Amino acid sequence: MRLRIDLSYDGTGFRGWAAQPGQRTVQGDIEAAIAMILRLPEAATLTVAGRTDAGVHARGQVAHVDLDDVDPQLIERRLRRLLPDDIQIRSVTAAPEGFDARFSALERRYTYRIVDGRTGPDPLVRHSVVRWQKRLDIDAMNAAAQHLLGLHDFAAFCRRRVGATTVRTLRELSTVRVGDVLETTVRADAFCHSMVRALMGVLVAVGDHRFEPEWAAEVLTHAGRDSRVNVMPPHGLVLEEVVYPDDAGMVARAVESRRQRALRA
Repeated sequence: MRLRIDLSYDGTGFRGWAAQPGQRTVQGDIEAAIAMILRLPEAATLTVAGRTDAGVHARGQVAHVDLDDVDPQLIERRLRRLLPDDIQIRSVTAAPEGFDARFSALERRYTYRIVDGRTGPDPLVRHSVVRWQKRLDIDAMNAAAQHLLGLHDFAAFCRRRVGATTVRTLRELSTVRVGDVLETTVRADAFCHSMVRALMGVLVAVGDHRFEPEWAAEVLTHAGRDSRVNVMPPHGLVLEEVVYPDDAGMVARAVESRRQRALRA
C-alpha cells in the first residue's frame, strides 16, 4: 500500500533531503526508521514532493512510500518515537488512488526571510533568517519580480541537470516587510535546483540598488547561469506548502506532470 507522509523539519543539521552515503539527510533518517520499525532487510525508498538542499527547512513537506499491508497509525506513532526532534511527523495516512508526492502536486510554496535591521536577526531564529547589512528597497524588489512571473525558461536561475527541463510557471514572487524582516513568498508549479535562492539573489541585488528592476528581465533571457546572480544562503528558505488536487484528479495530474514542460510556440 502507498502511504502519504506529511512532515516538517529544521534543515540545519542535514545535508539536504536526499539520501547520501556517509551524510545525515532527512530521507536517510526516515527510511532507516521505517526499516527498523518493520524490520525490513533494506530500506523502502521515499519519494518527496520537493527535494531541499542542505540547510533548507520545511514546514509542509510531503512524501510517499510503498509498503506491504501496514497500519498507518502504527507507523506514525513509531516514527514519532524514533525520529530526532528536528524532524516532525505531522501525519501518516493511506494515500488515495494514483497519489504521487512529486508528480501529483499542483504547486509548491516557499518563504524566504531576510532581516536588514542594524541589530540582525533575533538569536532564537538565526538559523532560519538571513542577515543583510543594508536596508533593502522592497518596492524595487517587487517591481523586479513582475518581470519574472509566468511561464518561462528559468535556465539562468537553475543548476542544469542532464535531460531535465528548466521551464517553469512562476505564479507568485512577492515581498512584504514585517518590522526588520522581509518575507518573500514564492509559488510555482515546480522548482529546479537552487531556483528559489537564485531568484532571491536577483531581488536582493535590485533591492540593494545595484541594478534596476528591469535587470531581472535581462537575466531571464540568458541560456545559462548568470555570474552576476548570487545564490542566497539556504537557511532563510522554508518549504511552506505543497498543494494537490482532490482525490479524483490525482492520476490525471501525475500524468500531466510527467510530460516534459516546454514553452509554447
